[in-house]
Amino acid sequence: MTQAPARPKAVRRQHDREIVALAVPAFGALVAEPLFVMADSAIVGHLGTAQLAGLGVASALLMTAVSVFVFLAYATTAAVARRVGAGDLQAAIRQGMDGIWLAILLGVGVVAVVLPTAPFLVELFGASDTAAPYATTYLRISALGIPAMLVVLAASGVLRGLQDTRTPLYVAVAGFIANAALNAGLVYGADLGIAGSAWGTVIAQCGMAAIYLVVVVRGAREHGASLRPDAVGIRASAQAGVPLLVRTLSLRAILMIATAVAARLGDADIAAHQIILSLWSLLAFALDAIAIAGQAIIGRYLGAGDAEGARAACRRMVEWGIAAGVVLGLLVVISRPLFLPLFTGDSVVKDAALPALLVVALSQPICGVVFVLDGVLMGAGDGPYLAWAMVLTLAVFTPVALLVPVVGGGLTAIWAAMTLMMTVRMLTLWLRSRSGRWIVTGATR
Repeated sequence: MTQAPARPKAVRRQHDREIVALAVPAFGALVAEPLFVMADSAIVGHLGTAQLAGLGVASALLMTAVSVFVFLAYATTAAVARRVGAGDLQAAIRQGMDGIWLAILLGVGVVAVVLPTAPFLVELFGASDTAAPYATTYLRISALGIPAMLVVLAASGVLRGLQDTRTPLYVAVAGFIANAALNAGLVYGADLGIAGSAWGTVIAQCGMAAIYLVVVVRGAREHGASLRPDAVGIRASAQAGVPLLVRTLSLRAILMIATAVAARLGDADIAAHQIILSLWSLLAFALDAIAIAGQAIIGRYLGAGDAEGARAACRRMVEWGIAAGVVLGLLVVISRPLFLPLFTGDSVVKDAALPALLVVALSQPICGVVFVLDGVLMGAGDGPYLAWAMVLTLAVFTPVALLVPVVGGGLTAIWAAMTLMMTVRMLTLWLRSRSGRWIVTGATR
């Protein structure tokens, strides 16, 4: 059997430079977003326990409402990158404007639902009688910023598709600084309490959206792209986003089931689970940065009609994903004694978390492959397959997770089930990548 010739080092180095140039700024932008909530929590926490509890409930509801529409970034990145690869920047920006208009429409619709139902949503989420008024106040005010948040998602997708992840990083950092300053000034300086925190977040998000729009509008004028809403284009963007919405909802269901099962195991287990979940989310940001690079690079190669280039880039990014997973896993093992005391001094919680953290560490190379191939298939516009694969993963995970309280194994068993979930995802994504059916060249899929 003839051995395939090795890929030239120059090609690998080119892919490495592209991945680093896109992934590093993307990671910074991804990390900056949760810092908004952390800054709000630090400032509101000094107002009192009830206010902080209210913020916790309202922020969870707000982030859920926004994260459901993350497809605005993913689908837009892939569509814009294809047209960049095809050399049609006018069509690329026009495609991006369709995504932004869709974000505005969806944002207005969400606001129309959240404002009148805020008290019901807060009650449904289990807020106490003392925390509920604060949660309702924060949710109603901060909901006004949802259209801006969705515009930020869509516009960041436009820039990623244009192979620019630096601008989203700069905007995210500026937004974080403005948010922290506004929160401090309005909560304490203007004595607005938790309402000041909500208004500070709304103003910061609107400012970020305005900066993005200035950048996109400038590009549209430079390349002669129309800024007017186009019903056909908006509908096409929505249709492309539906499979990714199914994928996101399925993933959210998996995380909710894992948390619900952990809650049934007892207070120590659910506390340990929340600590591990926060770490898992941070690790996911690092791996998702490579996936974002994958979306932009793969979309560009396929748009340019370079199928072999797309395959080579996919292989190199998988290697990056595995390497990053190994490094992150080792860091988790090494930092365990230092990490847990940051969150708890309870020895029972630590005992529950320690073996589960080992499972998380061992699963990181698997997670690396999953995130990378997820990004590759998104960049290829292979949303329907991603939706089907995630629904299948949910179907496999659910009975296994629900058996944990019956069979035993505690929190470690839950995270073993999470590792099984990631393994199923890896297998479905690997089979798809090997099949080559995701490789559809051209400016549109």
